[in-house]
Amino acid sequence: MPTKRLLVVVGPTGSGKTDLSIRLALHYAAPILSTDSRQVYRGMPIGTAQPSVEQLQTVEHHFIASHDLKDRLSCGEYEVQALGRLEELFAACDYVVAVGGSGLYVRALCEGMDDLPQADEALREEMNRWLAEEGLGALAEKLRELDPEYYQIVDLNNPARVVRALEVCLQTGMPYSRQRTGERRERPFEIIKIGIDLPREVLYDRINRRVDQMLADGLEAEVRALYPYRELNALQTVGYREFFDYFDGRIGYDEAVELIKRNSRRYAKRQLTWFRRDPEIRWFAPDDDAAIIAYVDSK
Repeated sequence: MPTKRLLVVVGPTGSGKTDLSIRLALHYAAPILSTDSRQVYRGMPIGTAQPSVEQLQTVEHHFIASHDLKDRLSCGEYEVQALGRLEELFAACDYVVAVGGSGLYVRALCEGMDDLPQADEALREEMNRWLAEEGLGALAEKLRELDPEYYQIVDLNNPARVVRALEVCLQTGMPYSRQRTGERRERPFEIIKIGIDLPREVLYDRINRRVDQMLADGLEAEVRALYPYRELNALQTVGYREFFDYFDGRIGYDEAVELIKRNSRRYAKRQLTWFRRDPEIRWFAPDDDAAIIAYVDSK
């Protein structure tokens, strides 16, 4: 039987992953499977930069707007669902393109998740109360104290990630990062990882301009429609939290926009820190299609 290949495209937000993934999918006659932990939800296409209607019609996509906002698709659940979908896709195709910037989703898909201890309900309730009373910043500071290594790479705008890591630290008395064994689970397909690399000033300019485009496309109206659901985990995301603060009167409009740009740039920096640690990733410019295809074919 021919070798089945999963082409994994990663990189920071705003770097051009979606456009590249579509060009690769067209070249290899492949469907696309998203590894983005926010694009999976319905009702937030602008703020999560989901592929456009035209792009979705050009190439078959999976895990885009596939789940309700109230669903909490953990990394472990994503692993199970995504592997099941890949089995179906590989029955008809030799290539599938996986694309997204959520490092833990990429790890879950390619390697599997570590068997960490189950959540202690009493501790979880205490953590949620702490989050509600003192805010995410206080939990993040505690995580930095207990596990500075994981603090450097975790998405600090994602309460679920921060709470879970801190919970494991407190529950076991050991840093969360030390318990992530990194033991790979075998996959019945070959994995080729491609990273998008851009000079920092170019990347930051692209991020700023993309935020401006999101605003022009109606980001404020999208967030306002989601305001009643602002406590959901899916909405603890850059672009939404800042506008929620604006709606609540905590900050002005201009400040909200600047914070979205700043927090997006910071998120991109954390994504790069995460992906740079993976020696399997080969880095390319986002428009260097010929070199990327030559690399894939050489493997």
